[in-house]
Amino acid sequence: MSTKFVLRSSAAVAAALLAAPAFAGPTYTNDNGGSFRWYGQFNPSFQSFDDGVEEYNRLSDNSSSNSRIGFWVEQAFGENTLKFRFETAFGFRASDGTDQTSKGDVTSWSRTNLRHVDLQFETAKYGTFSAGQGSMASDGITGADYSGTGLGANASIADIGGGYLFRDGAGNLTGVSVGDVTATYDGPRLGRVRYDSTNYGGFTFSASYGTDILKTNNDRETYDVAVRYSNDELGAFALDAGLAAAWTEETGKQDSRDISGSVALLHKDTGISLALAAGERDIAGTYTYAKLGYSADLIAAGKTSFSVDYYDGSDQVTAGDSSESWGIAAVQKIDRFNVETYIAYRDYSYADTSATAYQDANVILAGARWKF
Repeated sequence: MSTKFVLRSSAAVAAALLAAPAFAGPTYTNDNGGSFRWYGQFNPSFQSFDDGVEEYNRLSDNSSSNSRIGFWVEQAFGENTLKFRFETAFGFRASDGTDQTSKGDVTSWSRTNLRHVDLQFETAKYGTFSAGQGSMASDGITGADYSGTGLGANASIADIGGGYLFRDGAGNLTGVSVGDVTATYDGPRLGRVRYDSTNYGGFTFSASYGTDILKTNNDRETYDVAVRYSNDELGAFALDAGLAAAWTEETGKQDSRDISGSVALLHKDTGISLALAAGERDIAGTYTYAKLGYSADLIAAGKTSFSVDYYDGSDQVTAGDSSESWGIAAVQKIDRFNVETYIAYRDYSYADTSATAYQDANVILAGARWKF
C-alpha cells in the first residue's frame, strides 16, 4: 500500500482546509427569546483499500462523520423551549459506499440524505418530546468514547471501508462485504416520536417508535428504549455509558431484537481512556469491541489523540462464522481553525465454516474535518 501517497494526500487536504477562513454560523435572536443558528462541516478524506490482490485509492467523504449542513430554530416559552432542527448530508461519495466494482457518484443527493427534520419540545420538569425525522432512542448507544479518535476509529468499524468485498484464496471476489460482518446494532434515524426524560442523578431514559419515511415501499417499524449515564466528577475519572434494546418488524423479513451498549472511562489526569461496546441481534450474531486511547496537549495547536482498538464478531452472515479487526488511529486538533486532521489504519479478517478461505484486507483513511 502506498503510505507515502496517503500521507501526502492527507497533508494536501489539511492544507486546503487551513487556507479556508475560520468562522462559525452566526446566531440570530429576537426580543422574545427566540433564535436561529446554522452550522455544518466538511470531512473529505483519502481512502486506500487493499483486498489482498488489488489496491484502490479514492477520495471520499468520511462516513464516521459525514459532511453536512443544518440549522436550529428555538423559541422560549417561560422555562420551556420549542425547537426545530433541519440537517442534511451533502451526499458526497461515502467511505463505506465504494467497492472494487464501483467508485460511486462523486455527489448524489437524495431524500435519504436528510438526517433531521425534527420538532422538539423541551420542558424543564417533564423531559423532551420529539417528532419527525431524527435519532431513535438507541441511536449512538455504542458510541461512548473519550479517546478523541472517533473520526478514524470507533465501534462502527465499517465506516471507513465497509463496502468492499473480501477475496477468496484464488483472488476472486466473494459475496461477503466488510460491512456484512462488522455490525454494531446501533440505533438508526427514522421518522419517529421520541421521549427523553430529565436528568436523574446522571441517568436519562429514552423511548421511541419510528418508521422509515425516507424510503419508498417500506413498512419498517422499530420501537426501542435506552438508558444512559454520564458523570464527569468521579474523582480522577469520568464515566459515560448506555444500554438499549430495539425491536424491528418489516413485511417480508424476520422480526428482530437488538441489544447493544457501551461504556467509556477516562482518567482525567493522564488522558488515558478505555471504551467497550457490545451488541447482539437475536436472529443474527454478536460482537464485542474494545479501545484504548490517549489524549494530551502535546503541541500548542490543540489536543493530540491516539488509539488502538479490536473488534470480534460471530454468526453475522452464517452460523459459525467469525470476523476480527484491529486498528490504530491518530487525530490532531487545530483549535484556531476548528479543524481536526486524522489518519487511521484498519485490518479486517473473516472466516466461515465453508471451504472458502478469505483473504485479509486493510484500509488507510486520512483526512480532515472542518466545522463551521
